Amino acid sequence: MKRREFITLLGGTAVMWPLATRAQQIAMPVVGFLNSGSRELFVGRVAAFHQGLNDTGFVEGRNVAIEYQWAEGQYDRLPGLASHLVRRRVAVIAATGGIPSALAAKAATSTIPIVFVSGSDPIKFGVVTSLSRPDSNLTGLTVFTAELVPKRLELLHEVIDKAGTVALLVNPTNAVSESVQKDVQEAARTLGLRLNVVHANAEPDLDKVFATLNQLRVGALVIATDAFFDGQSERLAALAMQHAMPTIYQTREFALAGGLMSYGGSLTDAYRKAGVYIGRVLKGEKPADLPVMQSTKVELIINLRTAKTLGIEIPASLLATADEVIE
Repeated sequence: MKRREFITLLGGTAVMWPLATRAQQIAMPVVGFLNSGSRELFVGRVAAFHQGLNDTGFVEGRNVAIEYQWAEGQYDRLPGLASHLVRRRVAVIAATGGIPSALAAKAATSTIPIVFVSGSDPIKFGVVTSLSRPDSNLTGLTVFTAELVPKRLELLHEVIDKAGTVALLVNPTNAVSESVQKDVQEAARTLGLRLNVVHANAEPDLDKVFATLNQLRVGALVIATDAFFDGQSERLAALAMQHAMPTIYQTREFALAGGLMSYGGSLTDAYRKAGVYIGRVLKGEKPADLPVMQSTKVELIINLRTAKTLGIEIPASLLATADEVIE
C-alpha cells in the first residue's frame, strides 16, 4: 500500500470513530424518571435509585441514560411529563413519587414498561389488579406510608394524651388524600379525639396552616404522606417548632430537621429496589412476571431534643421501641 493511500485510509478511520461513538450513545437505553417532587429535595432517593441500577450492572452515562421529569409538587403536571417520556420512546419509566406518578404513567402508555414506587395500596387506587401478577406493563413497590397515617395519630396521642383536638394536614390535590382523611377520622373517633383537617399544596399555604392551627387551639398535628410535604420537611419542622406544635410525619429527614417524631416506611430502600427492578427490565424481564414488592421496613424516629424543648416527656416504652432517638 502506498504511503498516500495509507494516510487517506487512516484519516477516514479517524472520521469514523466519532460516528461510531455517537451511534453507541444513541443506542444506549433511556430510563424515564417521573417524579412528583423536585430533584434538589430527593438527592438521597435518587442516589439509592442509582445504587439499585448499579447492582444490576447499569451505570448512568456509561451504559444507560436517564431523563428526569420533575413535577415540583404540582400533580397536574404529571400527565404532560409522562406523555413527553412516551414521545421520547424511553425503554422503561420509573414512576416514583407515589400513586399520582404511577397513574399518570399508566394513562400515558400501555406498552412501555413501568416500575412504580407507591406509598399507598396500588390495587385500591387502580394502578394494578394484582400484586403477584401485575398488569402487562406495570410492576413496582409499595411502601408503608399512607396506610400508616392513622398509626402516626396513635403514636402522637400516646405522647400528647391530654390533647383532645388534633389536626391532619393533607394535600387536597393528591389522589389518596380523601382515603387518608377517612382512615384518620376513624382512628380519631376510636381514640376519642376531635380531628380538624387542614390543606396545603403550595409553600405559601404552610404559614397559613399553622396560623389556623393556633386559632383552632389544636394540641398536635399529623402530616399525611405527600411528595410536596417530603420536599418541605425542613420548613414544616421549623414551623412546628416556631409554633410549639407537637408534630409527626413520615420521613426521617423531618425528625432530623427538628420535627418531634417520624414514622413510616424506608423510601431510600424502596428507591434502591426500584432501581434493581428497572435493571432487570432493561435486561429483558417483563413487568408482568415481576410481582409487586411490599416493603415491610418501618422506622420510628424520635427527636428527644425537640421533646425537651416543647416540655414533652416521651414514655419509656415508646423510646424502647424507637429505631432511632435523636438527643
